[in-house]
Amino acid sequence: MWSKLKRQIWEWRGVLITAPSVAGLIILLRFAGFLQLLEWSAYDQFIRLRPQEQPDDRIVIVGITETDLKTLKQWPIPDRVLTKLLNKIKQQRPIAIGLDIYRDLPVEPGNKELVQLYNSTPNLIGIKKMVGGVSGPAVDPPPALQAKKQIGANDLPLDTDSKIRRHFLYISKRDETIESLALRLAFIYLEAKGIKPKGAAENQDYLQLGQTVFVPFEANDGGYVSADARGYQILLNYRGPAGTFKSVSLMDVLENRIPSDLMRDRIVMIGSTADSLNDLLYTPYSSSIIGIPKRTSGVEVHANLTSAILSAALEGRPLIKSWPEWLEWLWIFAAAAIGAILSWIRRYKGGVAKFSIRRTASMLLAVGSIVSIGYLSFLQGWWIPVVPPVLAFAGSAMAITSYIARTAGEIRNTFSRYLTDEVVASLLESPQGLKLGGERRKITILMSDLRGFSAVSERLPPETVVSMLNIYLGDMADVIMKYQGTIDEFIGDAILVIFGAPTKREDDAERAVACAIAMQLAMDTVNQKNDRLGLPRIEMGIGINTGEVVVGNIGSSKRAKYGVVGSHVNLTARIESYTLGGEILISEDTRKDVGDILQVDGDFPAQPKGFNELITIYEVGGIDGKYNLKLPKQEDLLIKLKDELPVQYGVLKDKHLDGSTSKGTLVKLSAKGAELHSDIMLKAREDNIKMSFLTGSDRTTIVGDIYGKVLRKNKYEENSYYIVFTNISPEAKAIINQIYNNYGKTN
Repeated sequence: MWSKLKRQIWEWRGVLITAPSVAGLIILLRFAGFLQLLEWSAYDQFIRLRPQEQPDDRIVIVGITETDLKTLKQWPIPDRVLTKLLNKIKQQRPIAIGLDIYRDLPVEPGNKELVQLYNSTPNLIGIKKMVGGVSGPAVDPPPALQAKKQIGANDLPLDTDSKIRRHFLYISKRDETIESLALRLAFIYLEAKGIKPKGAAENQDYLQLGQTVFVPFEANDGGYVSADARGYQILLNYRGPAGTFKSVSLMDVLENRIPSDLMRDRIVMIGSTADSLNDLLYTPYSSSIIGIPKRTSGVEVHANLTSAILSAALEGRPLIKSWPEWLEWLWIFAAAAIGAILSWIRRYKGGVAKFSIRRTASMLLAVGSIVSIGYLSFLQGWWIPVVPPVLAFAGSAMAITSYIARTAGEIRNTFSRYLTDEVVASLLESPQGLKLGGERRKITILMSDLRGFSAVSERLPPETVVSMLNIYLGDMADVIMKYQGTIDEFIGDAILVIFGAPTKREDDAERAVACAIAMQLAMDTVNQKNDRLGLPRIEMGIGINTGEVVVGNIGSSKRAKYGVVGSHVNLTARIESYTLGGEILISEDTRKDVGDILQVDGDFPAQPKGFNELITIYEVGGIDGKYNLKLPKQEDLLIKLKDELPVQYGVLKDKHLDGSTSKGTLVKLSAKGAELHSDIMLKAREDNIKMSFLTGSDRTTIVGDIYGKVLRKNKYEENSYYIVFTNISPEAKAIINQIYNNYGKTN
């Protein structure tokens, strides 16, 4: 049970780590206020995108327009004009009149008549600015209306982007608490309908009108963070943009250009709408993506709140509510989890390097679903934040994708240790890269091998052998990559490289030869590193061949490799087997493909094992053209021995003695080779031998090991062969050094 659970945890580790981490980060950003403006913008777009509601014909606005100001040629308008306006309105018998004009001081002529009208109009509500702020200092209401308590506050809570998204129902200052102008007018209208305010059953401090409870705004409701929630505020559910309500101008009323029953049984609100009076405000409808934001007059903002109160109390039109914080946290976490899950379950489906229509569509669908849920909920009166969950979803998806991309990068780097970048790209990115199968293609094949390394590895600890191989293979791989070769595989101390796959180029053969020369030249660096580490020096032989092979992904659905198969691979291995240390041998086909820039130091016929025809093999001396690389000439001076050295030797088969040994003598010797008189026939360029010195008075004591390759047969002496040493044991090295020292003393 526990092991199964651990396996499940490991399989879903990306989701289990990413989802809570990203959700926690987004919640932290949300409540630090960094997402507030974005969420307000989303809220504004929801308001703008929702279906347009029918205008509320219970409210009529009398606006003081620019034309009215030009006609009156005075601001503030005189009390006599205001009195005449109010009398005209009263004649139509409205339910309530809201005067959204500051009138704390008389504006003669006509103040006395205006005061009398105040006293005789119980349904007239004036305004008082309770709190000083951005829009100016506090302003007292008309004294006569103050005395009759026919006043309402016209303060508006501005958000930091200067928009009105909330409104006061009540506002307090010191010991005074009054209703807002909109709420006061709504009370009068609802009272006429038999609806009176009362405390809600769930909380007596909450206002209830009809069946609707007006839950006060809290500091972190919706997309808000630590907002000023003083007073009794609600989120303003606008009826519509500027111009939604029926509106007439002041002069229309004064000059009787309106229907006689336009205001009957309605709420009439009087306020300025002229641009010059600067009573224009930004609302969610001002958030236009294109064009200049359009502002709404202050009197129309109050009309929107009045309409919202009436509609909620009489018709059940929803108020805008928000989730508790814990539910919002769960919403954000769910979005982060979905983003992580969708990305995680697709990590094996198509990789991350390719564009996937299905993956992209699923991500867009998920984001669209989050936004759609928020929008549909908003239509029902719920403000569910959408920016934090969208960011949580995207953040989780990006985190998982980044992890997968980093993992893919690690896989790519791992692959790149064995394959060229081109092969890795072909495997990981191309649609056909991982499919089994191959194609016939002409390529150039290079195979290198260390001479005598098996003998060296037998005398050294395994760790030392691995260190030597790592130095050698690392430096060789760098050279191969430089010449755009594809390392097919490392076979012990041998390297198989192909030129022409997966990418075919016109100069594949040229680059293969140039690469081989550069590899031989790089052996100096390898041996310098070995010298510093106290390791033996090593030599390498290289064979190159060009021909048609099958190249591609070879293997099964469980395990496969990118490689080549064909007779030309085998021929390359045979050519390489003829090489001496520091030598490069190539086939006739490679020589033809390289052309005149190739420098050939010699050639010899050979019939490789498994091939029926005799072929010519060429020894490379260098390559001209843009490469301009040459192998150094190696002179080996053999000294004739006064006394022949008896040896015991045997021919190696697959790097091991075939079981039989013969005796012979060394007649000439150098530090790198010898001339051997053999009792048996040896094959030039084919046979590798292992020799030991025979010492003692009876010449039966075997001392030291020397590994060598038969270079050629002496034309002038029967059964005499030139041997090139590939590895010399310390005991044999001591004997050779002694011979050289004695030779120096006698000469």
